[in-house]
Amino acid sequence: MPTIVEYTNQKPPCNAYPERIISPPHSGACCFTSMEEIGTQKQEGRWVFRYKRCRTCGISVREIIRCLPDPALADDLREILRKAFQRPGTPAVGYW
Repeated sequence: MPTIVEYTNQKPPCNAYPERIISPPHSGACCFTSMEEIGTQKQEGRWVFRYKRCRTCGISVREIIRCLPDPALADDLREILRKAFQRPGTPAVGYW
């Protein structure tokens, strides 16, 4: 998955979101408490993510929020759940 963050010590940190973010390659002690969200959540393929940046040193990261389920596996998952929650000795009922 490509990123808009360029990690380098050769340029000063710069937030040109959504086109480009220039970030130092290493975090500092400040990053634990100074991270802020940049922009809104984005989706690329099945991944939902957002960018975060330290207000103090400028380090930026892409935070993966979640992975969306594969629609091709939805029917298989329904069948697995149906079987998992069926009481032993009772006929299968199509709730799904």
